[in-house]
Amino acid sequence: MSLRTPLARAQGLGSAKSGVTHFWRQRATAVALVPLTLWFVWTVARYTGAEHFEVKHFFANPINASLMLLFVLAGLYHMALGVQVIIEDYIPREGMKLALLLLSQFAAFAVAVICVLAILRLAL
Repeated sequence: MSLRTPLARAQGLGSAKSGVTHFWRQRATAVALVPLTLWFVWTVARYTGAEHFEVKHFFANPINASLMLLFVLAGLYHMALGVQVIIEDYIPREGMKLALLLLSQFAAFAVAVICVLAILRLAL
């Protein structure tokens, strides 16, 4: 049984099939970020004021480097999804909307590359 009206079915109007995926990706990253954020807060509290070699030794452990990579990448992906929704909902002009979407995706990607390189440099 469909909740769509016969007119909507005839016109083919309805979901573009990407809203639900976007919704679940944002929720999945939010759930993943809960334990990763707790780990990150613990790490920051533990190593605040520590010497560089102590932090480098901490990230030399593959588990710690992997957790930091997961935290950064999940956080940036979650942020990019949220910014996309904000832009799509509140920017009325299509040209400006497209430019801001491209800029936000590029910025998230650039920050991700910089963070991954920094973590790998500490880890190796």
